[in-house]
Amino acid sequence: MNFMPSLLACSFLTFVSGVSLAHAQSLDAKAREVVSQMTLRDKIEEVHGTRSSAHLRYVLPVPRLHIPGLRIANGPAGVGPADDRPQKPATALPAPISLAATWDVRLAYRYGRIIGREARDLGYGLIEGPDINIARVPQNGRTFEGFGEDPYLVSQAAVNEIRGIQSKGVIADVKHFVANNQETDRHKIDEIVGERALREIYLPAFRASVEEGHVGAVMAAYPKVNGVYCAQNAVLLDQILKKEWGFEGFVTSDFGAVHSTVPSALAGMDLEMPTGKYFGAALESAVESGKVPISVINDKLIRRYRTMMQFGLFKHTMKIRPIPEYRDGKEACRIAEHGIVLLKNSGNILPLDRRHVHSIALIGPYAMAAMTGGGGSSHVIPLFRVSPAEGIRKIVGRRVRVDVSSGRSITEAVAIAKSVNAAVVMVGDSETEGRDHSIILAGNQNRLVEQVAAANPNTIVVLKTGSAVLMPWVNKVRGIVEAWYPGEEDGDAVAAVLFGLVNPSGKLPLSFPARLADLPAHTPEEYPGVDGVVHYKEGIFVGCRYYDEYNIKPLFPFGFGLSYTTFAYSNLNVSPDRISLRGQPVPTISVSLDLSNTGKVAGREVAEVYVGLPSAPGVPQPPKELKAFAKVFLRPGQSKRVHLKLDPGSLRCWDTHKGEWSILSGKYRIMIGSSSREIVLKGYVSIAKE
Repeated sequence: MNFMPSLLACSFLTFVSGVSLAHAQSLDAKAREVVSQMTLRDKIEEVHGTRSSAHLRYVLPVPRLHIPGLRIANGPAGVGPADDRPQKPATALPAPISLAATWDVRLAYRYGRIIGREARDLGYGLIEGPDINIARVPQNGRTFEGFGEDPYLVSQAAVNEIRGIQSKGVIADVKHFVANNQETDRHKIDEIVGERALREIYLPAFRASVEEGHVGAVMAAYPKVNGVYCAQNAVLLDQILKKEWGFEGFVTSDFGAVHSTVPSALAGMDLEMPTGKYFGAALESAVESGKVPISVINDKLIRRYRTMMQFGLFKHTMKIRPIPEYRDGKEACRIAEHGIVLLKNSGNILPLDRRHVHSIALIGPYAMAAMTGGGGSSHVIPLFRVSPAEGIRKIVGRRVRVDVSSGRSITEAVAIAKSVNAAVVMVGDSETEGRDHSIILAGNQNRLVEQVAAANPNTIVVLKTGSAVLMPWVNKVRGIVEAWYPGEEDGDAVAAVLFGLVNPSGKLPLSFPARLADLPAHTPEEYPGVDGVVHYKEGIFVGCRYYDEYNIKPLFPFGFGLSYTTFAYSNLNVSPDRISLRGQPVPTISVSLDLSNTGKVAGREVAEVYVGLPSAPGVPQPPKELKAFAKVFLRPGQSKRVHLKLDPGSLRCWDTHKGEWSILSGKYRIMIGSSSREIVLKGYVSIAKE
């Protein structure tokens, strides 16, 4: 048994990125030494949170043993509700769905650094985020909190945000593990998910967060998956997360997600939040009666303490510092600008030209104030707000008249629209945790758009939504901009795009349907469920996979986004293009192409690489799946050679008969697109096993 700590430390090295084996062993040994000095009562107090008038998200300290408390904050969109009453203000970043729309991993890292630094400045050691659940249905009330519908895009955003958060000495708590894809009946819904869909769609981003992002904590979700609550699901927590992926951090519960004592403790749940309903006195009794071995409790604490030690939370006293609000606000603005997606630009109505536009009507319920974010536990109290009118007036000054109307009176809005050169209608939604929402714009918003468009031919719609929405007026307006929830810098970011100070470069991280009936989950049995059960009948055909497979034209496809310039793709090279396995590992495939800016202004384009796997009997494959991308900046007339890689994981699918990943023989289609529906270059790789 003397060698066991060393082996555990070796395993821990896979989790502690960038440290020596000796340091990893030291952290493990120190955590074990701390736990060895604890009484059973100490240990029980440390495997759950406490909630009182003074604390909301807090794990108590053990002063006698110099074990510090753990102060926790929510944080998918900035530092939100935390171990403070009242909640402290922080930078209200653009919604995570906006970050996903940037398709820029460098910005994801910077987004994470802002959250991590501000959490540290406010005295918190763990951030509950990012939220990486797949946008299976656009009606999910927390779609704004995640990164969209695609496992690869979500993985890339997650890994880089986690690295950013943890670079500042704060533990990221990636959530919600797993398949927390709707708010309707989220506390009790039983999600029946096939093994292949679980492996190929809903688990990949969590696996990447563990293996590539080296995340310190994972939050177990509310629902049941295949009949078992996530917080007591041994297949998910122990078998897959801890054993298969080698996760050496600790598992927290969502608030109130624990439903049992012994099953949850034995399944791998490490920290019950927010209180000890099941991991308090009941767990102590279970240990004393022998139902839960003390070694299980020890493991939970060793995992948390060595993680806290890794991030310096044991030896450094948190120093509360002022948040650099204007510096972080500037960063937030830049991220919001890069996430804005230009969906329609008929007759090049955008960007608006200050030399020719002398009057503008700013109309609609989302034209009155900054849309700083969604509701629920991710809500951030912003340090400041920039309204749409403020942002526009900063750019146009006194030369352009800006009239503002809430649109509550459509008659008034129409009268204003008739009197100006251009009408900008800002409509949207207000998503929140705890309930799902319709993807039909609420109230009179659709009628408002149609009436304003009828009154002014130069009508531009700015959407401030956290998800896809239906647009019955799509053919009646000249311009459509998806701004998501831009955060506290709403006015500056949106105005910069409308007036061309910033060339839009965002791409959709989820498909926009033309009709409700076109959604992949379109029956009550599939969503929101019948008798407390949801069947994921679409399997792996989620999002654009579904639209492609069934030849359904979306309103706007996954990966779509226009620019104020134009781009050309050429000279695709795929190497190697023939692979014979014969027991040998699959090599990394190099994909390169020329990307050129053929327009008149500088801009950024996302080169998207899709792979079409060969189908086999009983193993249908989507026509294409995103497997790589690169965002490239080009000046007018400039060309760059873009180099991307497809690792072996890009070519595999889950074999449900063998219970393992498999690479099939056949021809693999390599497709380069400016969206999932605009494929501009094609190549092939042939793989033979004999």
